[in-house]
Amino acid sequence: MIPVKLENPIDLPTQKLSLGCPVLDRLVRGGLPVGSVTELAGESGAGKTQLCLQLLLAALRPPSLGGLSAASLYIHSEFPFPLRRLLRLLTPFAPSSVVPTPLDHIFVRPAHSPDDLLSLLTAVDALLARPPSALPVRLLVVDSIAALFRSEFDNTPADLKRRSSLFFKIAAKLKEQARRFEAVVVVTNQVVDVVGGSESDGLSGNAIRVGNYGSLWSSGRRVCPALGLSWANCINTRIFLSRSDDIVRNEGAVVDGQSDDRVHGTVVRTRRKMEVVFSPHLPKASCEFVIVSEGVFGVEAQR
Repeated sequence: MIPVKLENPIDLPTQKLSLGCPVLDRLVRGGLPVGSVTELAGESGAGKTQLCLQLLLAALRPPSLGGLSAASLYIHSEFPFPLRRLLRLLTPFAPSSVVPTPLDHIFVRPAHSPDDLLSLLTAVDALLARPPSALPVRLLVVDSIAALFRSEFDNTPADLKRRSSLFFKIAAKLKEQARRFEAVVVVTNQVVDVVGGSESDGLSGNAIRVGNYGSLWSSGRRVCPALGLSWANCINTRIFLSRSDDIVRNEGAVVDGQSDDRVHGTVVRTRRKMEVVFSPHLPKASCEFVIVSEGVFGVEAQR
């Protein structure tokens, strides 16, 4: 009998979708994997939607360029859909020489409530099974999940139970579609301020720790992703996007090539960081990134 070598499923090769930048791809070991749900969490203005738009165009590229040769479905709960920003990203990420008609392969649907999203995801099965374009739909983006639950429920046992039930139903549907159609699923989430807790762990004494929450800071505030532990257990990977403003020099100095704002006689520069909070296939890691007119790009660490 020939012995069979068992392999760790985490180490098996999986097709991945590039983030559109080699520095960011190194952080996530080549890109976002098909067949799983990845969350991008961060405050408003952290870059979540910008990165999602970039992924829509990256998915159109052939696998040799880090793409999936696939169409995308973008479900948005924040209005309006950022079409102008998407159009500005066409040239750097989906030039006509690579994808002749990129907008023909990006499908956009609105969602107005958690129940609306669940109904939409059920109807999406037909779109994924029989895509209206020549390309299969293998990227599904929900931007954002938190906005749908923000004012829909009261803090009562009955409402909290119904909210958790919807979490599990939505997550189960997303995971099923990721596996069944070999798709990359990305959801965005907002953050809430953490009140109390010690300086060392960043959490209150009775909070349940999921991932390296002690390091999650944005705009000088200690924060954690919204929707609590129930939703955290519904996703496979959580990536945190943060921002902070640094005063770099006095007014009157010239900062070449920087889009800095002058506030109260000083120059303020925004620094952004992407951090892996938890994942079955990624170690804890982080890198800085910038948002420019051409897209979202990682910054090489200085040695």
